[in-house]
Amino acid sequence: MDTRKLGNLTVSAIGMGCMGFSHGYGAIPTEEYSIEAIQAALDYGCTFLDTSEAYGPYLADTGHNEKIVGKAIQGRRKDVVLATKLFLGTDEARKNLYGALRHHLDASLDRLGTDYADLYYLHRINPEVPVEHVAEGMGRLIQDGLIRGWGLSMVNADILQRAHEVTPVSAVQNIYSMMERDYEKRVIPYCQAHNIGFVAFSPIASGYLSGKVTADTRFEGDDVRKWVPQLSRENLTANRPFLDLVSGMAERKGTTNAQISLAWMLKKYPHVVPIPGSKNKGRILENLGASQVHLTDAEFSELDTALSALTVHGRRKDMDRGTEYID
Repeated sequence: MDTRKLGNLTVSAIGMGCMGFSHGYGAIPTEEYSIEAIQAALDYGCTFLDTSEAYGPYLADTGHNEKIVGKAIQGRRKDVVLATKLFLGTDEARKNLYGALRHHLDASLDRLGTDYADLYYLHRINPEVPVEHVAEGMGRLIQDGLIRGWGLSMVNADILQRAHEVTPVSAVQNIYSMMERDYEKRVIPYCQAHNIGFVAFSPIASGYLSGKVTADTRFEGDDVRKWVPQLSRENLTANRPFLDLVSGMAERKGTTNAQISLAWMLKKYPHVVPIPGSKNKGRILENLGASQVHLTDAEFSELDTALSALTVHGRRKDMDRGTEYID
């Protein structure tokens, strides 16, 4: 698989969001299956795995996902660029910010079975904690050799700039897809100009662009898609032009819808790395296969021009915590 840069980190052009093995998509698979699926992705050529301290069944089992990822990469740590995240509480940050960062990171590293993280994200901005202070603490973690780079999730360009001026940011992880393009205005250009990678989560629009979500689809348990506005019955119909566009190109190219949506993203920006998430091994390998789908300039222009003329009904970003930071 081709590689891309997130600051000073080299990763596979498509990464893997591991959250679904622990929560967010209904019933979770067995640990054995989850480990097998992650290792199949590594065997395919994926070198970039994304997890978080918060990913656990119903968000109650702290570190569940990190433990699975840690087991999956045993004996292969040097082949993996490992990203995890923390939530920073107000009280702990005010008392001893660096101590809080170390506390969270040490616990994550223990669960992951490693002595360093390649990329450590602040999962969401805490408006009570100046991002400059977080950046300074992350810089100390880098100096201590505990992380190789740091990042921010769901931030706008102003916050990103404030942080980057203190300690250079390796990557921003924001929502981005054919149907969520707000960050093309400022954040993605800022990242490109300052050697910052842009990691796109939900790059297939919560599965809508795959064409496999229909009005008859039922989301069970903790499946977050129950609350995704784009997937309401009325918006499934209203957004049909997006699906028709992608399906048409997929049919012409002999690929899947999901692969076209990812190939469009890879063609559009050299510093964007999508991390599609799935708990299904077959779907994971299908998504990684998008790295072998190459759009011509004419095909890309056709898609991009058509997308710009379409209206999105329902916005995934509107359900996400931290929407005040979107621009």
